[in-house]
Amino acid sequence: MLLFLISFPVIAQDHEIMEESIMMQDHNDPGLEWGGCPDFMPEGCKIAVLHGDPAEKNVDIFFKVPANSKIPNHYHTSVERMVLVAGELEVTYEGEKSQTLKVGSYAFGPAGKPHSAKCGDSPCVLFIGFEEPLDAIPVATKN
Repeated sequence: MLLFLISFPVIAQDHEIMEESIMMQDHNDPGLEWGGCPDFMPEGCKIAVLHGDPAEKNVDIFFKVPANSKIPNHYHTSVERMVLVAGELEVTYEGEKSQTLKVGSYAFGPAGKPHSAKCGDSPCVLFIGFEEPLDAIPVATKN
């Protein structure tokens, strides 16, 4: 009985959080509002905000680049949690071996860690969840 009383407030708290409306989104939905990317990103790059405000904490986006696009070296002030939903994406984090994400792959990117990527032969769409406001800061390449 004591265990039930201790866990009940947690359930009540979760219930309060769940009063927000649910939302489901497909990356092919014609109703998605796609906006531009920072100038240093490849031509044709698009971002669709799924949940939250990009200027605030906790924002979810779809990030889309055309086939064969190269995403320049950059970093974010937030960690990023990613799932590839279309295409194939080779990602390289500074000091680490390149990894190839395939549809359904999850990746975690640490805050402040420079990385670059290359999209394969079909367009790439990545779901990204940011804990901090959305940003992308270019990193100068070393010659």
